[in-house]
Amino acid sequence: MADKNFKLSINTYELAEEFFEDTRLLGIMAPIKDYQFCWQLNNLMDIDFRINIDIEIQLRRKNRNYYFSVYEYQDPTGTLCHYLYRNLFDGEYLLPEFKHLDFLWLMKNDIVADDYLKETIQALRSINGVQLVTELTNEKIKNKEHLIF
Repeated sequence: MADKNFKLSINTYELAEEFFEDTRLLGIMAPIKDYQFCWQLNNLMDIDFRINIDIEIQLRRKNRNYYFSVYEYQDPTGTLCHYLYRNLFDGEYLLPEFKHLDFLWLMKNDIVADDYLKETIQALRSINGVQLVTELTNEKIKNKEHLIF
């Protein structure tokens, strides 16, 4: 007979570790609209970030739902996928430990070389409105599970 008190639980630690395998994450301070920022990225860096409503992040806080936009770009020459998260929605933060950051840029599914990352950071810093770009290491992120879609 099955135990009536048996409950399934998800190990979010293992899920987060697997999700963040072979990733690089940039934090960006750029107090501009997300669609304007993506337009500038797409034009300057010759990429094609598009909003993906299927992977939008929804968090429930203070008895209401908050929705964080996620833009996606798949590198056509390889397996590297780029995700740009909006860190702020209606006064709430996706990653509250980084309230000073407006966007989070996750590079996933392939190894990202240090040179490529440096070039990306330099290009981001040249965009009008960008005030700060920094790499975020996994150890600095307290709420990693918020980035998992």
